[in-house]
Amino acid sequence: MRELRCRAPDHWGKAEHLDPNSALRLDGDFLSEDFCVIGGEHFFVRCVFDIPVHGMPEKFGYGVWSTLSRENFERYVDGFDDGKYSDMGPWWGWFANSLKGFTETINQGCWVHPQLARQRPVISLDDEGHELAMAQQDGISPERLLELYAEYGHAPDVS
Repeated sequence: MRELRCRAPDHWGKAEHLDPNSALRLDGDFLSEDFCVIGGEHFFVRCVFDIPVHGMPEKFGYGVWSTLSRENFERYVDGFDDGKYSDMGPWWGWFANSLKGFTETINQGCWVHPQLARQRPVISLDDEGHELAMAQQDGISPERLLELYAEYGHAPDVS
């Protein structure tokens, strides 16, 4: 899978120094590859938003963040290493990144689907009429994929 990733939730607003996952703390501020806590009150997990690309065997993915309630965040952390969750969800959250090339995505209601085998959770938007949700459902053309890469400065060199 090809992926563009957001290094932190848009709410983070600080330098993106990453701590190891093992240093997770639930008070104050914390950011790692997989977990984010802001002010000991707001909890985020890194997820994947998959989009099928017409004619391609692999999906395109965004590495994005979603909020979770403290209860579901703790549930996710407890099962993170072994992929065994007391509740496989999906869990409600709020999409925590604004993605270029789509109608505003930040703070869209979403569902976080935990995965087995230490795979990051998969997100689906609650609003099925949102442009991003429709792309996830119907797929996009390879040309649209190139446009999205270009939005992030990854346009192919045609010289």
